Amino acid sequence: MRFRGPEGLRDTYGEGRGAQRVGLALLAETQAMFAAWHWVRDGTRSRAQFQTAMRPRRRRVEQWLRRGAACGHAKTAATCRDILGLAPALWLFVDVPGVEPTNNAAERALRPAVLWRKGCLGTHSSQGSRFVERMLTVAATLWQQHRNVVDYVTPACVAALHGDSAPSLLPLPSPAINLARA
Repeated sequence: MRFRGPEGLRDTYGEGRGAQRVGLALLAETQAMFAAWHWVRDGTRSRAQFQTAMRPRRRRVEQWLRRGAACGHAKTAATCRDILGLAPALWLFVDVPGVEPTNNAAERALRPAVLWRKGCLGTHSSQGSRFVERMLTVAATLWQQHRNVVDYVTPACVAALHGDSAPSLLPLPSPAINLARA
């Protein structure tokens, strides 16, 4: 299921406009939640302050979701039930340091593969599919390590031509670590 966010609920009209009320309330809570998250991320507030501020917000969001699940508007009710089913995961960014409240990083990592597939119309064999999946994995790994893809692939191809193993994809040690070892 693809959740369009509270904006999608805001635009629906259920019996007595209950779905719209739920959507507007969840939208307001979401905006406040992201404002609080940004304060933590930029260092304006501590993580402990953020967690304390999120306790009542968490209760309100879950109350609005329960209200939406019972609102009588089929689409809104189904969406709210689906989100309530994921409630523990919904709050991981509050409970676990380092977890982001969005999936933006994952979407950015997948974007090159999506654009490739769209532009090249896929592959015509299972061997072609394996090649593409491996190259996209190598490229994504190197990008995350801020390494140049061509600087890795060129020696890997030379190694393959000579029957040698490819260079490691493991992160390179930083110069500071090398100095400490010396």
